[in-house]
Amino acid sequence: MGVPKPRVLLGERRIIGAFEQVNPNAAGIDAGHPSHWVSVPEDRDPNPVKEFKTFTGDLFAMADWLVSCRIETVAIEATGVYWVPLVEVLEARGIRVRLVDSRSIGRRNKKTDVLDCQWIRQLHTFGLLEGAFRPDAEMLPLRAYQRQRKMLIEYAADHIRHMQKALDQMNLKLHLVLSDIMGKTGTQIIESILKGERDPLVLATFRDPKCQKSEATIAKALVGNYREEHVFALRQAYTLVQHYQTKIMECDEMTEKALKEFDRQAAPGKIPTTKKKNTGKRRKNQPHFDGQALLAQTVGVDLVAIHGFNLSTALTIVSEIGTDVDDFDNEGKFKSWLRLSVNDRITGGKKIRGRKRKVHPNRATQALRLAAQSLAKAQNWLGAFFRRIRARGGWAVAVKATAAKLAGIVYSMLKNKTEYMPPDVNYYEQRYRSNLVKSLEKKAQTLGFTLVPTEVVH
Repeated sequence: MGVPKPRVLLGERRIIGAFEQVNPNAAGIDAGHPSHWVSVPEDRDPNPVKEFKTFTGDLFAMADWLVSCRIETVAIEATGVYWVPLVEVLEARGIRVRLVDSRSIGRRNKKTDVLDCQWIRQLHTFGLLEGAFRPDAEMLPLRAYQRQRKMLIEYAADHIRHMQKALDQMNLKLHLVLSDIMGKTGTQIIESILKGERDPLVLATFRDPKCQKSEATIAKALVGNYREEHVFALRQAYTLVQHYQTKIMECDEMTEKALKEFDRQAAPGKIPTTKKKNTGKRRKNQPHFDGQALLAQTVGVDLVAIHGFNLSTALTIVSEIGTDVDDFDNEGKFKSWLRLSVNDRITGGKKIRGRKRKVHPNRATQALRLAAQSLAKAQNWLGAFFRRIRARGGWAVAVKATAAKLAGIVYSMLKNKTEYMPPDVNYYEQRYRSNLVKSLEKKAQTLGFTLVPTEVVH
């Protein structure tokens, strides 16, 4: 019996030929903080490698030089935000810019800025560099506002922890009787403390009727040592939290303004926006404006209707990827960019399982993962999917798999401009059971057995 031939997938049947110049009019830039090193083809200038400072005038001089050298596309290796003004200047001159991750360029024994820019240009000339994804220019303001908003929320969270520390130093166990010290009850109690009230019975009267703990329990938790220095720290932290809340509202105003400036892909009222449960009351850290209909008109579909999504999640995803997914050839590449694809690295005929793939931060991926975690106890088909994967592979595997499922839904909605039509949870469970039974019947037939349903004995 001969050795079976290895199976080669159709997508892997590629012949690597000789290298061809894909981008003959290409340049390479090694961007840095004090200066940028630029390399152009040797036949374009007697000095094909030049150094330009990062001042605005030097950036304009660099752009003029590249245009005079007939450069059409540029590959830039950069970290941080040093590349932002450079890209804006080059794109204004009509030069196509490709941002390159330093990890994809490779290592060289001798590394200098002069050699780096030439190596980048050479790789880009032969089309060996993959560019980072960037949304359209009109989407950049919305993305900036959303990123600024997230940063302000993180800063405010730090000062809430400072408030918690001051309360602990006064031995006020407010966090043991309230789930959120910045909720309605907690805010009124803290403001009263800062105004000079010390009687725990009086402070406990600010209890909201929906609070699970009684006034007596809350009063017991508010007996402490109100030292002046700790009250001072509490006042400063609370003031900073309120200040950041004001700045977050300003970001929401700019976000609403940016959404109104987009071209409408749907007329007002044409897209039926889904009203989810408990939407009458604004949830914590949610935008201060009703942007669900506005976002749906901008994108063309209602992303908030997806299970696990809210307005903040949808805004984050749209600001990071744009209003369409045309830059991604298929759903698989979209999930791969989000770092949500399955492990497909193979060597020696086996998958590489030694070291886990390092996941680099991606704000859209983070939003999808948070939405996936919120579905752990949801009574819908995605919640059932999450629990089934968790029982088989654990929490981390379920979060990634559900986030990938959500990414596929987002891709389909943006690609085809179709609304979210979730299956019923009972239908999903029945379909899963039916597929499982078919698989078991097939395995039983290969072993010479026949599956027979058991009879219920009453």
